[in-house]
Amino acid sequence: MPIIDIKYLACYHSNLIRRSTMPAVTIRNLPEETHRALKSRAAQHGRSTESEIRFILEAAVRPRVAFGTQLAQIGQDLGGIELDFKRDKTPVAAASFE
Repeated sequence: MPIIDIKYLACYHSNLIRRSTMPAVTIRNLPEETHRALKSRAAQHGRSTESEIRFILEAAVRPRVAFGTQLAQIGQDLGGIELDFKRDKTPVAAASFE
C-alpha cells in the first residue's frame, strides 16, 4: 500500500483552493448617489449590483475591436460571403479648386 505524505496532501489541497478563488476589489468612499445609480442600472439590466459593477469593469478594460475586424468576423462566422461588385470604370474628373 502506498504511503501518502499528509503534509504534501494538505499543501496540494491548499493550492487547489487558492487557484479556484478569484480576486476581490473593495471600493471605498463611493458617493451614495453613485451607489444608487449602480443599483438602479443593475435593476434595469436584471443583475445584482455586484454583477453590474463586474460587467462595467470588464467592458472598460476589454480590448476594443475595430469595426472592420468585427465585420470580417461576422463573415467568417457565416462561412464567407460572396459579393459580386462590378467596378465602375468611368474615368473620374480631376478636382477643381478654382
